[in-house]
Amino acid sequence: MFTKWKDKKPRFAGLAGESAYPTNTSPTTCLSVGLVIGLSLAFGQAAVAQSPGPAKNAVGMEFVKIAPGEFMMGCAADDPACAADEKPAHRVQITKAFEIGKYEVTQAQWQAVMGANPSTIKGDNRPVETVSKNEAHDFLAKLNARNDGYRYRLPTEAEWEYAARAGSSGTQPLDEVAWYADNSGDETHAAGTKKPNAWGIYDMLGNVREWVEDLYAANYYSNSPVADPAGPTPGQGGGFGRGRGAQQQGPGPQQNNQAQQQAGGQQQGRFRGGFRGRGGRQLPVVRGGGWDNPANFVRLSARYHYYGPTLRVSDIGFRAVREPI
Repeated sequence: MFTKWKDKKPRFAGLAGESAYPTNTSPTTCLSVGLVIGLSLAFGQAAVAQSPGPAKNAVGMEFVKIAPGEFMMGCAADDPACAADEKPAHRVQITKAFEIGKYEVTQAQWQAVMGANPSTIKGDNRPVETVSKNEAHDFLAKLNARNDGYRYRLPTEAEWEYAARAGSSGTQPLDEVAWYADNSGDETHAAGTKKPNAWGIYDMLGNVREWVEDLYAANYYSNSPVADPAGPTPGQGGGFGRGRGAQQQGPGPQQNNQAQQQAGGQQQGRFRGGFRGRGGRQLPVVRGGGWDNPANFVRLSARYHYYGPTLRVSDIGFRAVREPI
């Protein structure tokens, strides 16, 4: 049952449009910074520069520029909660810079582009949710039609985890960076009200789970390319494996929609849980954990895969990636 939601004032950080170097640096300082960046890349850690473009686009979306680099993707050696599809941990190279949303797309931003707000838990600065992957693609297509000098898209699963890890194999204390089952009060919260990760990106864990571009294959990590993996090709692997998500807590009207989803139809509303792939049907990947997930599901390597591209639920949203044209 819903109670009346109270919007909370967001706590936004500074703009992400500053130069990577101070304007008054000496040649010696610039040389030192260059050496640090070069060494960090040599040891597999990305050097991150703030976006040289506008801090915000026309609808107020902010982006952080992520430099090329490499990282270990998948289950960390000291993580006992990993599922089989998070293994093996494997080296991944990101060969091209990209910009990723500093925040999850908010309801105000969605409304500005799409003209309506489909979210179940209302609040302009809360992340948009109850949007399907197909509808996220529609939003990004409308942004691209504005011809603002960038191409907008969903991140790949590898780009998402690279940005989420922010040069580290571990994670910050969960209560500091994430809204999840233990602290969310059973609702989403305004974007940017927890601490960012080391690269200045907010809510990579918790608040809402996030659509990524990849399709799912249970064994993909065993044979994915090292450079810029983008998920299996259609027909490779299927949607089998371990479905991931919190359990439904008590009866709700969405339980009656299970047959619709299994038949490929829409499912909508405040629902926890999901469905495994049926008949080899490949399903999209969702990352990051949400406001209703317990801690063991809100992890940097955790993968959700049973949601079809037409599913709408109140704990799934997305963030955008953009690239200059």
